[in-house]
Amino acid sequence: MSLLELFLLAVGLSMDAFAVSVCKGLSLSRVEKRHMFLAGVYFGGFQAGMPALGYFLGLQFQETIIAVDHWIAFFLLGYIGLDMVKDALGGKEEALDDSFAVKTMAALAVATSIDALAVGITFAFLQVRLLPAVSFIGMITFVFSMAGVKAGNSFGSRCRYRAQLAGGVILMLMGVKILCEHLLAHSGIR
Repeated sequence: MSLLELFLLAVGLSMDAFAVSVCKGLSLSRVEKRHMFLAGVYFGGFQAGMPALGYFLGLQFQETIIAVDHWIAFFLLGYIGLDMVKDALGGKEEALDDSFAVKTMAALAVATSIDALAVGITFAFLQVRLLPAVSFIGMITFVFSMAGVKAGNSFGSRCRYRAQLAGGVILMLMGVKILCEHLLAHSGIR
């Protein structure tokens, strides 16, 4: 996986966390640096940890699934991306909660990083170098989450839906790319 592909994947994965961070920013009357930092740490940390967990789960099944790994990556990324697009276009308003308590933030971080767990499973099949990949995903999500809190407080909910839509499209395109590369490599077409 190239650096550009990893960057696009990290951006796509971070969009759920960005959208939730925007909501956090919307709920605050005044944003403090600690709010931005907490959002970055929780969301970035979980976005880095979940693919690592998925990677180790994927390694357990790698021998069994190697023949269909490209289809698994295609369907997982496609499903996650489609779900994000559907949520963005559905226009559901989520309740705004200004709490940055551990219980609240940990629950949100888990909820926004479940898709990263599935991506981590595909990392095992694609033989991605884990430490650089999860570090990059965590850093990108950290920055986007901090920016999301500030943007939500400054600009409102407009950017939340665009972020989810863009993230979903990126993940679906990554799935299609993985599938096409595999099919082309095994068809003899170069």
